[in-house]
This record gives sequence, structure tokens and C-alpha cells, in this order.
Amino acid sequence: MLAATIAAMTAACGGAKQESPKVLVLYYSQTGNTKMVAEEIANRLGADIEAIECVNPYDGDFQSTIERCMQEREQQLKPVIQPIQADLSKYDVIFLGYPVWFGTYAPPVDTWLTSTDLSGKKIVPFCTFGSGGLESSVKDLVAAQPNAEVLAGYGVRAARLDAMPAEVDQFLKANGFVEGEYVKLPDFPEQHEVSAEETTVFDAAVDGYPMLHAQAKAVATRTLPDGVEYLFTALDTQYNIVASDTTPTEIPIQVYVTVLNGAAPVFTRVVR
Repeated sequence: MLAATIAAMTAACGGAKQESPKVLVLYYSQTGNTKMVAEEIANRLGADIEAIECVNPYDGDFQSTIERCMQEREQQLKPVIQPIQADLSKYDVIFLGYPVWFGTYAPPVDTWLTSTDLSGKKIVPFCTFGSGGLESSVKDLVAAQPNAEVLAGYGVRAARLDAMPAEVDQFLKANGFVEGEYVKLPDFPEQHEVSAEETTVFDAAVDGYPMLHAQAKAVATRTLPDGVEYLFTALDTQYNIVASDTTPTEIPIQVYVTVLNGAAPVFTRVVR
């Protein structure tokens, strides 16, 4: 965290006041969603910001992007990206942003990570997604940069970007990047078998989302300042679209659902 970095720098210099760590917000965005999060973070921190750009952009629609990604994966190809202009040696902390594709960071970010040594840097991941992927992409990020320190990350569904500014504010405060009060949520208690009422909440939250075919099995709840948050364990029926396999497989997942006062249930992320 920035606070820890500042303290360490101050102690190393005999208590002399030092400048705050230099922060870069680096991101890839195809549709503009991740760009919105990147700009919010950069504005809040007063940080430098730069976009990762492809030489041959992913400028098609959703289906075209999926088809190109599948072809690149099958042929083990990585998209060529434009050189990064920022001098990374000048930065202590890098906020790295990306959309989640196929459960991990988008291929242009993969290209950059495999060609860049971030040893000794602090990396703060942030991402946008349809249903989830923060946890799985962070796992891949740690594997790709084993000598960097990957800190807690932030993720938001593209369908919930209206909630993003307030969530980013709480994230930055809770993790010591900026000063200010924040809401510390209690831990979830042990899960119990879902009731009929809780099943109704789950079904309403995931209704209409085409990538989820899940049935809730267990749940735990905790109180929010303005509502209730549910953590469901569910079984999701999935198909291997890459192999065109129509045989369904049940996969256990966790689904976070928020019900704000007076509002309908909405799922905030899925952990696979």
C-alpha cells in the first residue's frame, strides 16, 4: 500500500519527509469501460495515465472479438502492441487495468506483461467484466510477474459502472492510497442452505444474464450501510464453447448479490 511505502521511505531517510511514491495508471480498454475506471483512479490519485494500444486493434463487435481471441489462442499468438511511452523506472506503483476475456486479462495486457519486467514494483490490478474474473486474472498476474508485489485489486461489472466512482473511492481509502473514512464491512458468517426467499433473491439477480445458468445451494449474508449483501454458493451449468462441446458440466461458483434499500437484487461478481 502507498501508506506503507511512504513510511518505509521516510524511515530509510532518518525521518526526513519524502515525496509520495510515483504512480502510473496503465490500462487497456476496447469499449471504453476500463478507460472510465482508469480515469477515475488517475483523477483521484493525481497519477500519470497511459493506454495500452494494439497495432491491429480489436475493433469488431463482441462475436468478432471472441472469434479472433479463440483463433489467437489456438495458434498461440499474441497481439502486437504499441510501445509504452512511460518510463517505468520512474514509478513505484502501477495500477494495471484491463477487461476480463476468457477468465483473465485481455490479450494486449498479456503481451505487455510477457515483455516487461516489473520486479520490485507494486502492482494494483483493476478490471471490468461481464460477470467476474478479478480473482482468476490476479492469479495469472502473480504468475506472470513473480518478482512484483501484487496488491489487492478492484473489479466492476460493465453493467454497474454507475456504482464505480463510489466503489473506487472506498477501495482507495480502504487500501491506504488516499486518506479518508471508509466503511469496513464485517466478514460473512458461515453459509447455510438457501431458503425459498433467498432463492428468489438469487434468481432475480441473475435473471436475463446469458452466461449464467446457475442454481443457488447455500448462502451467507451481511449488512451494508444501505442494504444487504449475499454470498451464494451455486452450481453453474456450463458448456465448452471453444471445443463446441454441448455436454453440460456443473461447476461450483460463488455469486455476490447486493440488495440496496428499495432496489432490485443485482449480482456484483462471480468467482469461478
